[in-house]
Amino acid sequence: MSFEYFISKRILRKEVKGNKVSRPIIRIAVISISLAVVVNLLTLAVVKGFQNEVKTKVAGFGASIFITNNTDESIYEANPITIDANTEATLTTFKNIKYFNKVAYKAVLLQSDKSSSTKEIQQEIQGCIFKGIDSSYNWSFFKQHLTEGTLPQFKSIEQKNEILISSRIANDLHLKLGDRVRSFFVKNKPVKRYFKIVGIYNTGLEEFDKKMIIGNIEEIQKLNDWGIQASILISDSIIDGNLLVKSEVIGGNGNYRYDWGEGYSNYKGFTFFPKKDTLIRLIVSDYWSKIDGDNETNSLPDTAYLEIKVNSTKGEGNFFIEKENIIQKTKLSNGGFNFNLVSNNGLIEVASIPGKGSFNNYISGYEINIDKWDNLSQTVNDLKRKVEFTPNSNNELLKVSSIIDNESDIFTWLSFLDVNVVIILTLMIIIGIINMGSTLLVLILVRTNFIGIMKTMGATDWSIRKIFLIQGSNLILRGIIWGNAIGLSIYFLQSFFQIFKLNPSVYFLDHVPVELSFTNYIVLNITTFIVCTMSLLLPSYMITKISPSKAVKFN
Repeated sequence: MSFEYFISKRILRKEVKGNKVSRPIIRIAVISISLAVVVNLLTLAVVKGFQNEVKTKVAGFGASIFITNNTDESIYEANPITIDANTEATLTTFKNIKYFNKVAYKAVLLQSDKSSSTKEIQQEIQGCIFKGIDSSYNWSFFKQHLTEGTLPQFKSIEQKNEILISSRIANDLHLKLGDRVRSFFVKNKPVKRYFKIVGIYNTGLEEFDKKMIIGNIEEIQKLNDWGIQASILISDSIIDGNLLVKSEVIGGNGNYRYDWGEGYSNYKGFTFFPKKDTLIRLIVSDYWSKIDGDNETNSLPDTAYLEIKVNSTKGEGNFFIEKENIIQKTKLSNGGFNFNLVSNNGLIEVASIPGKGSFNNYISGYEINIDKWDNLSQTVNDLKRKVEFTPNSNNELLKVSSIIDNESDIFTWLSFLDVNVVIILTLMIIIGIINMGSTLLVLILVRTNFIGIMKTMGATDWSIRKIFLIQGSNLILRGIIWGNAIGLSIYFLQSFFQIFKLNPSVYFLDHVPVELSFTNYIVLNITTFIVCTMSLLLPSYMITKISPSKAVKFN
């Protein structure tokens, strides 16, 4: 043990317990360092916790990275892209990509019932975003925040209309688990659908909770008229005793081309009289200006069939009609796709086989989640080089964007918090430096006689300065220990019990989140100790100006 350390320890014990002048100053110094540590520790924990919580929840509703049509500004209003095996294969090769989902979005109006089981209530309407997903969707985020019911399943026909809504939407519209909710989608004519609520979630991220519902992607693909769906019908009217066969198409851009077996043309139908069993095939696609569709981005085609079986037909003949050239049809199925036609020469069986539709080949885009947020920019840049410069299999140009681009307002606001952290940490350390400097000056003044005696005994200025620097370092260390004890206690109380609440409509969260990494914790303590200790060098320089003769005479 060095003599400087031995002497400083003896002197400090006496100052803390006995000296009426220095004792309150020492306590104030320790308290100031403790408060600085508490404030800085909680500032780091709250800001980092807040930033990471908002980032995680915003990314949970969507993703860290999006791949959409090159013409789009927002995935919520995206033009469709085709599901592309090559693009998906590219995504699987990236190490930082955890998983990706195929999604489709559409705006929807939800309407509440006029009454509940207990009382009459006002009917409410709320605008939301319907997020369509498929059975391969990764539910990890919503599993964590599911408060009631179960997650939607799309394995059977009965489960196709299941949806997941937030507790905020449920409260606003007076809905509960198991209710069927009216939903209106805007098209050329409003479309009404009914969905069954099977689950309710609550993330506390008010901005998204109040607008997002989750359901089957097939509904959105159909409602957005993505792709083509074709069918072949027989008109109720006859022309010159012949059947009128015509196509019926939905989806696409509305400008259709028809292939009845001899290449694409503009003919959507024809007349004929069946003399034998016949199978009619129709391929339909859309186009923009050229009937052959060369160099145009067209919807994937759809194929429909019409099967006709002729029983006991003898030569030419006419169809029996009920009135005004209306064919007599006998339906054989509820959907009206299978029916019989009666002619004066026999019975004709008709089976219309609609196309499956190509709508399920289209999505709003891919949502990609990554393992490490710190590598977001690098992953986005790597994906851009792989995806953006080469058209996909349907000759579409794609765009890669990050969540920071799509939610720029939120992330700009979060970045400002880093500036606040730097300001608070700096101010608190400056306060600690000023208090410790003042304390050391008081200790030097109180011990002026001691300094003079030490100098007369041959002690160097640096040795005496070391004695007082050790005292100051000891006080700083005490303050840091007390500050850690108080700060960590508050940290763990908030972490486990969420004592301090927030207004979610203002702060996006309903409580103050805290998160403190071990690295930040250690760096904060070491930096505080080193900076405050180094700041004592300047006031300790006063010792070199004390004359031994004057100091002893002063006593």
